[in-house]
Amino acid sequence: MSAESISELRGDLRAIVGEQGLLTGDSVRERAGLLFHGRVDAELLVRPRDTNQVSRVLALCHARGQPVVTHGGLTGLVNGADAARSELVLSLESMNSIERVDVAGRTLRAQAGAKLGNVQREAEKNGMVFPLDLGARDSATVGGNISTNAGGLRVLRYGMMRNLVLGIEAVLADGTVLTSMNRMLKNNAGYDLKQLFIGSEGTLGVVTRAELRLVSRTRSQETLLAALPTFDALVELLDRLDSGLGGQLAAFEALWGNYYDLNTAAPASNAPPLSRGAAFYAIAETLGGDPEADRARLEAVLGEAMEAGVVSDVTLANSETERRAIWNIREDVWQPRHIAPLLTFDVSLPIENMKAYVEQVNAAVHEFAGENRSFVFGHMADGNLHIVVAAGDDAATRARVEEIVYRPLAAIGGSVSAEHGIGLEKRAYLPLSRSAEEIATMRTIKRALDPKGILNPGKVFS
Repeated sequence: MSAESISELRGDLRAIVGEQGLLTGDSVRERAGLLFHGRVDAELLVRPRDTNQVSRVLALCHARGQPVVTHGGLTGLVNGADAARSELVLSLESMNSIERVDVAGRTLRAQAGAKLGNVQREAEKNGMVFPLDLGARDSATVGGNISTNAGGLRVLRYGMMRNLVLGIEAVLADGTVLTSMNRMLKNNAGYDLKQLFIGSEGTLGVVTRAELRLVSRTRSQETLLAALPTFDALVELLDRLDSGLGGQLAAFEALWGNYYDLNTAAPASNAPPLSRGAAFYAIAETLGGDPEADRARLEAVLGEAMEAGVVSDVTLANSETERRAIWNIREDVWQPRHIAPLLTFDVSLPIENMKAYVEQVNAAVHEFAGENRSFVFGHMADGNLHIVVAAGDDAATRARVEEIVYRPLAAIGGSVSAEHGIGLEKRAYLPLSRSAEEIATMRTIKRALDPKGILNPGKVFS
């Protein structure tokens, strides 16, 4: 972008959003510091305050063929927020209002820049729950959650973001405002257009508002940490909890032993609720309606599992402090950085293939990087594993590790992205998880809604 074109665009954008709605130069590039990894080299960042301003900004950019990169909470891990000098950053940070809560209808309407944690707290103030939950709850935004179809900790019971969005408002590349703020669970009047934008990573339109589904607050919540001797025992415990608790199981997280050991020893600040050294650990959470009976039922299921040798040790949280201490062990994902620079992965695969797949990945990493350089944890019950490799993050190491992690997924029907999207980072590996026909259809939809290719250009596919 030339100095002349930057100056002209700056003036036109200022006329739409005002001086406070525009950042320039170093103030824009400083945002790169908020990214886990990635670059923001853009000269201009625009912060519209409402949908009308978003529409006018995109209409202006469409007319000029000006590329636009959308920013939400900047918690993504696939370079989806990268912005080159020639690109304009459109941030939804000023559109952060929670507009209404309908308790009877169990819905909440929020602007795209609203933080997930604020949505959760607003629902709770009204006696309800917004069930999506992520470690980045106080920085991730509603719009970002929609654009990546976020998953998180309770997918087993409530599904992904796609299952929790009833309606959206989105602005297309040419500035057209598509308002489909449906508030009903059932609405089969033609195509469900919101599904086009959920998980499309901002490449088809900019989501500005959403109607979200709430659920009733449960009366009981139990959280446990268990140590297990084998992966097969993990699978059996999942089955015992799911079948024995009458549908109350809300989360089931697996931690390979070295991840637990690392996160409960110095310099980590997490005390180990159970002794280190087990092959596997599981964190499970239940939600129910009768605290006393639910606790007793859970203790009975766990007692049977211990008698059968499925579980070698277990502890139940007796307070919110103890509950958070258990979850902090799982969410303290950056501890491997003390070994070496990190590469992080988010994959999905059938449970029956997990044991062999992880063994293959760990063996391959060990062969070139040494012992105890790969760490695995994640939402095992819904097939999503996170892999952290502490072996360096230079280009050659990245390419080698990506091949190790991604290539085996094709043969077992896995996905290179479970919940973070494709962005720029995984673009080359998309064909491992999607057929040529699927990708061609995606391109057809992209051309139809964004004929000039200005929205998040190069993300998902080139």
